[in-house]
Amino acid sequence: MVVNELVNSVLGKNRLKDTEEQTEKAILAGVAFSSRRDDWQVEDSLAELRGLVETAGAEIVGEVIQNKDKPDNAYFLGKGKVEEIAMLAQNVEADLLVIDDEISPSQQRNLELSTGLRVVDRTALILDIFAQRARSSAGKLQVELAQLKYNLPRRGGQGLVMSRLGGGIGTRGPGETKLEMDRRRIHGRIHDLEEQLKKLKNQRKLHRNQRKQSRLASAALVGYTNAGKSTILNALSDSDVLAEDKLFATLDPTTRLVDLDEKLQILLTDTVGFIQKLPHTLVSAFQATLEETTEADLLVHVVDASDPNYELQIKAVIKVLDEIGAKEKPAIFVFNKADRLMEKGGTDFDAQRMLQGREGVVISAKNSEDLQRLREKLASFFNQGKVIMKLCIPYTEGNVITRLHEDGNVLKTDYDENGTVLEVELPVTDAEAYKQYEI
Repeated sequence: MVVNELVNSVLGKNRLKDTEEQTEKAILAGVAFSSRRDDWQVEDSLAELRGLVETAGAEIVGEVIQNKDKPDNAYFLGKGKVEEIAMLAQNVEADLLVIDDEISPSQQRNLELSTGLRVVDRTALILDIFAQRARSSAGKLQVELAQLKYNLPRRGGQGLVMSRLGGGIGTRGPGETKLEMDRRRIHGRIHDLEEQLKKLKNQRKLHRNQRKQSRLASAALVGYTNAGKSTILNALSDSDVLAEDKLFATLDPTTRLVDLDEKLQILLTDTVGFIQKLPHTLVSAFQATLEETTEADLLVHVVDASDPNYELQIKAVIKVLDEIGAKEKPAIFVFNKADRLMEKGGTDFDAQRMLQGREGVVISAKNSEDLQRLREKLASFFNQGKVIMKLCIPYTEGNVITRLHEDGNVLKTDYDENGTVLEVELPVTDAEAYKQYEI
């Protein structure tokens, strides 16, 4: 019975409204491991964790940092540090410990038993924020799938603290209520979710094909969370997509029509922000949403120019783009929040230095002149950008070959049993119309 209650709590059963309304008091723990090669300083990573915890809705009442050679097998943290946290928790009346890494189920259980606190790691925290932010049916399905995959190995040892509290960070989710599942039924639910997401994926593919038939070029806004992607989308498209100064304010992708000049329109999509240590369970579960990135003609990589760790954030974004197969797509950089950079004592030289070796612009999304420069940069790419494609046109579609000669420059022609094989140079704006023939 305890296990059933535990699974109910982990997978989204919010039984006690009065408990959930109480603000949780959290202690944060970050560790700098000498055995790891990580450019992020533990203080910077912990500062980011602070933002995540505040976004999730908890009050931070303490922070601890430990330098250690490697993670402890039993506790992840050192045993002395665990005892220190237990004492601190009593003094500040904390009820939650947040670890700035992903820990194993046994480490989580041991920490809970030793500190008397409920323990969540960075992965569970991010999943919780996504659970709060999901609005569309696809977003909710993807969050539930990620939570189930993350929590499945933890269901047998989620800890006494979890069953006692029955709510809070790491326990929320858009999934079913009263989920009294055993391991087999959880696997069944995962299968059902994956099948539903396949159907939604096919629907989105149909919508994308319809957009391609309109021969409109497409761009996707990508970047670190809270870099200003939604603000830029709103400014360029005169729309009102939710734009908050919070981590992961955007979860579900939004596409808007943008006029770049009198003759050129494109479809611009706002996507979920990335972050360092982004959980693999989340990347795999959100393949359906991330397809909007992989299918775009151009990636608009938005960077917070005012953040001192902007180079590390760029690396984190490129790492995720590599995971989803979008690293090699054409991209321009948009260093946003130039106004904040100047407020912090930055100079025009600092701003221009960011562009060294990169194609892009430095702007403030609040400045109309800067936005016009961004429009011109995008228009220049779509008007002048060329791609070389290898296509196989069926013999029954000779009209397509005629159109190819009109739209682009045919470099090579060959023939096989399937049709006419062409190597052709095309403007980026025309390439989408021929994707179905690409080999």
